[in-house]
Amino acid sequence: MASATGIPEVHPATIASEESAPLLGRPGDVIQKQDESIARNLISGTASVAQAGVWILAALVWSNILTQPVSLFTAHPLLATSGLLLQIQAAFILQPTTTPQQKLLGTRIHYSIQIVSIVCFLGAFTVIEVNKGDHAHFVSPHGILGLLTVVFIVLQALIGVIQFFLPVTALGSLDAGKRVYKYHRWTGYVLLLLESATILAAMQTGYNLEVLGIPTWAVLVAIVLTLSGVGARIKKHKLGL
Repeated sequence: MASATGIPEVHPATIASEESAPLLGRPGDVIQKQDESIARNLISGTASVAQAGVWILAALVWSNILTQPVSLFTAHPLLATSGLLLQIQAAFILQPTTTPQQKLLGTRIHYSIQIVSIVCFLGAFTVIEVNKGDHAHFVSPHGILGLLTVVFIVLQALIGVIQFFLPVTALGSLDAGKRVYKYHRWTGYVLLLLESATILAAMQTGYNLEVLGIPTWAVLVAIVLTLSGVGARIKKHKLGL
């Protein structure tokens, strides 16, 4: 509706709604526009919050590890944090896609990054197992959670491969593969929580308490930022909600 001056009137409720909208948007608001570069998905909306969190986490680990004498163990935390860092990027690339073309490109980039991420996680697991030698394995909370995390990562990857590359062969049809997507997304977010718990448990290991001294509170802040940024971009309808 236009006023007597010819200027369109804006309903007060619309103004109030816009003024009360969060600066980075409401949960699930972020979408990739038609003419927008897919690279922008890495920082759009609350991705910037999560990026700050995961890079702070990586900086805390890398800076403390690299001040110590280099050994076989050095590769374990470096590879593990690199795997998490890449996993976040893979999720962010795909989250806001909307059109079929965007989704296809996003999925291709997603699984390409995830391949490198999985190699990092498996490398971190292999390194720590070799490094332990004859010592007891999987006895600490960090060790047990680490084993569960690696198993979960492998299963998550297998589900992703089956639903995207082998839906007809393994599931019977393309539609069956598409129905699995929401479960793949659910387990992906659960996996992120499990990885976060594993990292926090690492802060209570003797090596960190006696040698590295990475403060648990700093890691917790970084993880909260990461999870908050990722969670706020979740589109509930893609999870079947």
